[in-house]
Amino acid sequence: MIAQPVVQALPAAPEVMEDAFETIGSGVASYYGVKFAGRRTASGAIFDPEELTAAHPSLPFGTQVQVTNPSNGESVVVTITDRGPYHGNRIIDLSKAAAREIGIMRRGSGTVELAVLAQES
Repeated sequence: MIAQPVVQALPAAPEVMEDAFETIGSGVASYYGVKFAGRRTASGAIFDPEELTAAHPSLPFGTQVQVTNPSNGESVVVTITDRGPYHGNRIIDLSKAAAREIGIMRRGSGTVELAVLAQES
C-alpha cells in the first residue's frame, strides 16, 4: 500500500485590523531622496527607497506606523528604521515608495496623520 501525502493549507497571513493602531498625532511628512539609497540607517539597515520604511525622531526601531494622507484618505504602513527628519517642523520622513503610496511624492511633503501598531498586552 502506498501512503498518500498529507496536504495542509498554509495559515493565512495575519491581517492588521484598523483598530490595531493607536493615533499619535499629525503634522508634515516628507520623503528621503534617492541619494540616500544604499546608505546605512541609524538602525543599521541599508536604506532602500522602494521599501516601506521611515525615519522618526523618537519611536523605537521596528515600530510599525500607519501614515494617512487626510486629503485623499490613502494610508500606508511603514517600519521605523532611521532617525529624523532634521528639517523644519516635519514629523516623519518616508521612503519614496511610502510617499508614492499616499500621494505626497509630487509635492515633496504633505500633512499626515500617524498611528502606531498597538502592542498586545
